[in-house]
Amino acid sequence: MAQLIVALDVPSADRAEHLIDELYELDVIFKIGMESLYGYPERIFSYCEARDVRYFVDAKLHDIPRTVGAAMRALVRPGAHIVNVHALGGPEMMREAVAAAAERAAELGTSQPHIFAVTILTSHSSGDLAAIGLHGDAEANATRLAMLARDAGCSGVVCSAHEVAALKARLGADFLTLTPGIRPGGSEHGDQRRVMTPGQAVAVGADYLVVGRPITGANDPLAAARAVLDEMRAHA
Repeated sequence: MAQLIVALDVPSADRAEHLIDELYELDVIFKIGMESLYGYPERIFSYCEARDVRYFVDAKLHDIPRTVGAAMRALVRPGAHIVNVHALGGPEMMREAVAAAAERAAELGTSQPHIFAVTILTSHSSGDLAAIGLHGDAEANATRLAMLARDAGCSGVVCSAHEVAALKARLGADFLTLTPGIRPGGSEHGDQRRVMTPGQAVAVGADYLVVGRPITGANDPLAAARAVLDEMRAHA
């Protein structure tokens, strides 16, 4: 069964904590992204751990291998379910991230988090890819990067739901996919370009679905999250 990740991309720790409290009963995973990591990191980590909820550290690490390894050691904590890196950082960097996560988890006596590699951002169009020198469409680039990530020991990749079926066919059902750009029917796409509804994403085989503003910006976030989960279950 696919799992729902709620993106805590909100400007204040008070708001993030309130959302965790509102959605706690649903046993969703919470995404701690750059807004939280740079704005109130210790507070959000401590609150997630005190509430015993799983979280996804959306750090998108991308640097030389040693630096990424050191950063990974700092990010692996109890409750960290997923931490991500950029596949464009290359195989050696991804291998270092996986090794550092395993070592730190063993030191802490906690479960090793999944390491996911970001392939092509869901905000990128074909024109964006050409502008940064990536030849081919999003699917071709995501597939190439996913193969590098698999060979480096990553558990899966962050990709658009539009690439999931091709990646599963090429790399197998056990290679996990985490899909941002999930928008319930009628929701604004915002800065996302390659989007799918929750039901469509589950139908193509996505393992983790990230939903942010349609839940966190709703008048009733709990009802909005329940509606997304109901749609996911209906297409499982």
